[in-house]
Amino acid sequence: MTSYVLPGQPIPLASQWPSASAGRRAYIASLVGIPQQEGPVLSISRVRPRPPAINSVVLGSVTRLSPLQATLSISVVDGVPLPAGEEFTGVIRIAGHRVKIGDSISLGDARSYFVTTARNDLGVVFAVSEAGKTMVPVSWQSMRCPETGRLEKRKCAKPE
Repeated sequence: MTSYVLPGQPIPLASQWPSASAGRRAYIASLVGIPQQEGPVLSISRVRPRPPAINSVVLGSVTRLSPLQATLSISVVDGVPLPAGEEFTGVIRIAGHRVKIGDSISLGDARSYFVTTARNDLGVVFAVSEAGKTMVPVSWQSMRCPETGRLEKRKCAKPE
C-alpha cells in the first residue's frame, strides 16, 4: 500500500539518510504526496487530486444546510487527502437523516457531486453537540452529548 505524507509529517525514508543520523532528527514534508528515494535524492511526488467517481468513498464537512439537503466540502477522495483550497463540493439529500454544520460525512450537477450514506459503513464520523462537546455514537442512528446526555439523530458510520 502506498504511504502518503501530509505537510508537517516526518518523511519515513529520511531516517535512513546519513545526515539524519548526524544530528538532524527528521525531514518534514511540506506538501501532500508519496515519498520516494532514488540514490541520494529524496523527493515527494505530488498526488494530483482525482475527482470523485461513482462508488468513491469521500470524507467531508457539512458547510451549509437547507431543509432538503446538506452541502459539504469534500476533503478526502478514496483515502487521498486533497490539498487545501482544492476541495470538491458535495450535496447529500436529507431524507430522514439529521445532519448539522460541523458533521463529517463518509456522487451530480456541474458544480457538485451527489453523496449518499446508504451503506452501513458510511455516515457521520464526527459531530459536535450544541454544547460544543464531541458527540459519541450510541447506535447507527443517534449520537449522545457527553456533557448534557442529550440524544441527537444522526446516521452514524459503522466503525471498521
